[in-house]
Amino acid sequence: MRRLSCSAALLVGLLAAPRARAHAPDTYGLGARGAAMGGALAADATDFSAGYYNPAGLAGATGLGLSIGYAYASNHLRANDRDTGARDVHGIVGGLVAPGEVLGVPFAFGLAMYLPDDGLSRIKAIRQETPRWELYDDRLSILFLAANVAVRPLPYLEIGGGVAFLASTRGRFSVTGRADALSPYDSALRHEVDADLTSIRYPQLGARVRAGALGFVGITYRGEAKLPLSIDAELQGIVDFAGIEVPLLYELESRTVDAFLPQQVVVGVSFQRVEGLRVNLDVAWVDWSAYESPVARTRAHLEATPPPEVPLDLPEDPRPTAVVPLRFEDRLVPRLGVEYLAFAAGGPREVPGQGGRREERRAIEVPLRAGYVYERSPVPPQRGATNYIDADRHTMSIGAGAVLNHPLDELPGSLRIDVHGQLSVLPEVVVEKDNPADFVGDYRASGTMVSLGATVTAAF
Repeated sequence: MRRLSCSAALLVGLLAAPRARAHAPDTYGLGARGAAMGGALAADATDFSAGYYNPAGLAGATGLGLSIGYAYASNHLRANDRDTGARDVHGIVGGLVAPGEVLGVPFAFGLAMYLPDDGLSRIKAIRQETPRWELYDDRLSILFLAANVAVRPLPYLEIGGGVAFLASTRGRFSVTGRADALSPYDSALRHEVDADLTSIRYPQLGARVRAGALGFVGITYRGEAKLPLSIDAELQGIVDFAGIEVPLLYELESRTVDAFLPQQVVVGVSFQRVEGLRVNLDVAWVDWSAYESPVARTRAHLEATPPPEVPLDLPEDPRPTAVVPLRFEDRLVPRLGVEYLAFAAGGPREVPGQGGRREERRAIEVPLRAGYVYERSPVPPQRGATNYIDADRHTMSIGAGAVLNHPLDELPGSLRIDVHGQLSVLPEVVVEKDNPADFVGDYRASGTMVSLGATVTAAF
């Protein structure tokens, strides 16, 4: 029974001390085009990715669009020149856009999703004193789904909004029965594990304004989201030791925040004055000061009723973990993206345009893309007991596309294949402790992150 108690405690510990802090779009972008342009699409997303960057852009879609893709990120995050074990993360991206009209007003509905292909969520046990890359480790392991609608009430104005969904976990672990301490294989035990995924919703709002021939201006709001994790364990039964039966009850509860997404406000511009060239600039305010500690709040209680002739002193219930409060700082994140139509060939093809008009495009088009993002670390110096590692992040991205306009009668729009590559560099930071006798001591940390992906879009 002691082994079972330890096993249950370990299981709950594994489930209750998370490391996933946000989802894939926040870290690597959504879709190959957005990732290649550094995520600077608050004023320039009209496909499924507008469901993350700016839902108002859905109203700019010229026809039904279906997208599917894949993204893979390899994280090399180190402390004292040793890999910290951050996993490679990967999953499927995709969505759809369905435009139309309601009472003569252009209208569009969109879905956007990221689905990790190695599980809906992943959680690790870790103490707040153990060095860990707080904002990046296992970051893609959260399911993301967004449903949005958009309208264009005026020729120059688009407004959109909707709801994004994340998956939270609740679980229960129970062991009952009779354990024979001298003959373990003769024990008769029953176990039950019950886990549920529940949805957490948060709002998304956006607007996009056409600035004449210059391009567009966009603004987006993404609400705050917390994924609570609730785990309960119970071991109840009888321990038989050489004919002495001792009823035993062990209870363990754990409550924590599995993931935290800070609220954000993004303002962006897309300069499109030069034909074939788009220059996008976004600036995002991220409310990291509201970040909550991921350390689990636990309660454990042990009861035993031995016979009167058997003296047994039970240990006191363990004291809860003293959670050190976090003092993360808000940050501004600038993003720059450039797209240039480098090559066009073939005869003119008619494809759908905005407002139901038809426009002529070359049969084959090849856009080239590049982007840059600077993210200042919101984590304060870790001079005390905690060791939440982070560093400023510089992300450089490139990408390209191949667009086949009106390739088939059944596909009057276009078939688009986009690819991207990203390299993030986190320069070395040195953590010096105030207490020379600190258990972890001083350390150095740095890292790189590489992401690759592709997206295929069919626009009808």
